[in-house]
Amino acid sequence: MLRAGKKSGNKGPLFGQPEEDAPLLAEELHDEHESVVITEAFPDAEVITASLTDPERFTTLYQRYAGEIHRYVAGRLGPDMADDLMAETFLQAFRYRGRYDPERAGVRPWLYGIATNLIGRQRRSEIRFYRAIVRTGMDPSIEPMEPVIDRLSAESMRGDLAAGMARLNQGERDVLVLVAGSGFAYEEVAQALGISVGTVSSRLFRARKKMRATLEVRGGRA
Repeated sequence: MLRAGKKSGNKGPLFGQPEEDAPLLAEELHDEHESVVITEAFPDAEVITASLTDPERFTTLYQRYAGEIHRYVAGRLGPDMADDLMAETFLQAFRYRGRYDPERAGVRPWLYGIATNLIGRQRRSEIRFYRAIVRTGMDPSIEPMEPVIDRLSAESMRGDLAAGMARLNQGERDVLVLVAGSGFAYEEVAQALGISVGTVSSRLFRARKKMRATLEVRGGRA
């Protein structure tokens, strides 16, 4: 059976508990996002189907996507909230995996949609996070060991981008980050957010227009 353990060697199953005990997994999930070993190559949708009868199989999806979901949340709310919301994303996905419909969305957009909904409940925290970057020019979500040249080359733009993000409404931020930051196609963003492709396009247009205006005012480049 698949197991997701800490690098220190935690041997306990991650998703083997009954579903009613899922909230008890939260503390374990917080520290598991470092585990990236993939031991099986089954398609995501097949993993979900298998997990309906063998819950521990869901660990495979955690191993595949926990790291990027953690980075996504950290990039929008900061590292202090990333562990909790990443854990809650997978707990919700586990609880509601029986409702997953592969005809409507891929598993990756589905997971990002759950995470985005959780982020949406923290709107004020997200705005505070961006405003803190504007004030300090420092983004605490950036890994401290990131190459120095990369950090310096982005430093001058970080505050400008954060100022622009703070001006967007929630829907515009969601679409912009999923397209520009996470590399989703319009169709995948529509699946993740439960909106039409046309709505994705219009929100992205408004978001880019506002970002361009902010960068021009602050002396940046669109």
